[in-house]
Amino acid sequence: MAERTAHADTHADIPADRGGRPDTAVVRDALGVGVAVGLSGFAFGVTSAGSGLSLVQTCVLSLLVFTGASQFALVGALAAGGNPLTAAAGAFFLGVRNAFYGLRLSQLLALPRAVRPFAAQWVIDETTAVALAQPTRRSIRIGFVVTGLSLYVLWNLTTLLGALGAEALGDTATWGLDAAGPAVFLALLAPMLRTGTERAVAGLAVVLGLGLLPVLPAGVPVLAAALAAPAVLFVEGRRESRKGLR
Repeated sequence: MAERTAHADTHADIPADRGGRPDTAVVRDALGVGVAVGLSGFAFGVTSAGSGLSLVQTCVLSLLVFTGASQFALVGALAAGGNPLTAAAGAFFLGVRNAFYGLRLSQLLALPRAVRPFAAQWVIDETTAVALAQPTRRSIRIGFVVTGLSLYVLWNLTTLLGALGAEALGDTATWGLDAAGPAVFLALLAPMLRTGTERAVAGLAVVLGLGLLPVLPAGVPVLAAALAAPAVLFVEGRRESRKGLR
């Protein structure tokens, strides 16, 4: 009984059904995100094939990894001649953010234990953004499922088509398709940078990543960019401490 009460209190701030948006509106918005981002899987398929990965390797990455930024980071580093271990490390650290999304979404979705391992596969930037925009648990679940399902199906389908069409396109670098994934990611990230601290972290990460690109092996600048967060937080902490002493 105590366990049930504690569980209810954890989610007490999330309305169950009342006062939410119409289901059709949630589905429409979720499909819009799923379709728009899912189509960029074509760019990943082309880029991955151009970096030397086989058709099977490319499709397995989308099926099992299913986090666009990490996938593009991996194949981009490989295409630039980076060490496979370094490339994998950069992709891994980019994917770690999904674990933090999962901490919040597990509270919002409140799914049965048996379903959670399957839902974890869909915990990515887009599903998190759609879910967090919803006011009730019902709309959160609908937004998460519709976004995840539509994006997963389209991303994998267009990955396959992109990998198959890579030979017909010739030199993939001339098409600039490797920029499609990062562009989509930035478009989703930009509206979430609401505070000065968040914008400072993003700005410093860009400076570190681009500034170190010519002098460090492929994949390492991505890892170095992660230092932006502790650096900015340290400076902010010092600033707050000085204000407190005045």
